[in-house]
Formats: sequence, structure tokens, C-alpha cells
Amino acid sequence: MSKQLEILLQTRRNLLSLIDDLTIDQLNEIPAGFNNNIVWNLGHMIASQQGVCYLRAGLPLVVEEKYFESFKPGTRPSASINSDELDTLKALLLSTIDQLKADYENDLFKNYIPWTTRYNVPLSNIDETINFLTFHDGLHVGYIMALKHLVKQLNSASI
Repeated sequence: MSKQLEILLQTRRNLLSLIDDLTIDQLNEIPAGFNNNIVWNLGHMIASQQGVCYLRAGLPLVVEEKYFESFKPGTRPSASINSDELDTLKALLLSTIDQLKADYENDLFKNYIPWTTRYNVPLSNIDETINFLTFHDGLHVGYIMALKHLVKQLNSASI
């Protein structure tokens, strides 16, 4: 499982590099045809990991409740975030994987409750769930790449 956790961590590091050249306004921008923004996708990656790993195992969240409630599946951006909140999300994007690794190594996920994802993927334990997270994060990296392209186009068109 160590390799999958390394993949998750490196994917998230790469994502942070990918968005490093964007302004806070661009990160909060919701382009026409989309119902969320780059910031929401970052937060959603964190919230989803918390839900499918910790809550499904009967464990408490390792992030503040607001970071779960604001970005869990079914939510949309309700307000723009500021640069301090962005810094927190960026830090959580990495620290939650570090914490997941530590908690996995300490065997905290033994009471995992099996379920089936919205993509019709049955997950019966934490190992399967961590494997699924690599797909889920990749999906949202793709959304972020598309959103970045659009917000950069919008920004250059308004100059």
C-alpha cells in the first residue's frame, strides 16, 4: 500500500505545482458551463478522502469539520476563499495523505464498512479504497486542468 500512498502524495504535489501560477481570483473563478472551481476541487479531494477512509471506518475526521462539510460530494462553492484559506487547503492536501499513511501503518482502519461508489466500484476495505483514491484524485486533476485552461483563457481575453 506504500506505493499507492506515494502515488497519491506525488499526484497532489504535482497538482500544487500545476496551479502555482494562478491568482486567487482565477482559483475561485467558476467558468461558464461548470458548477465548481479549482478551489472546490482541491477541497473536494481532501473531503472525499476523509469520508471514504475515516468516516467509512468509523473514525473521526482528521480535518476541521468545515473542510469536510464545504467540499463533500454534492456541494458547490458557496463563497470565494481568501489566500489564508487557500494556504490551509494546500497544506491539508498533503498532510492528510501523510496522516493517512501513519494511520494505515497503525492499523486504524480495521472496522471499514464496505460500500459501492457512485462509479459502481465496490470497496470492501481500506486497501481497495486507497487504490480507488488514485482514480478519484486523477479525475479531479483532470477537472482542474480543464478549469485552469479556461480561467487562463478568460484572463487573457480580458486584457
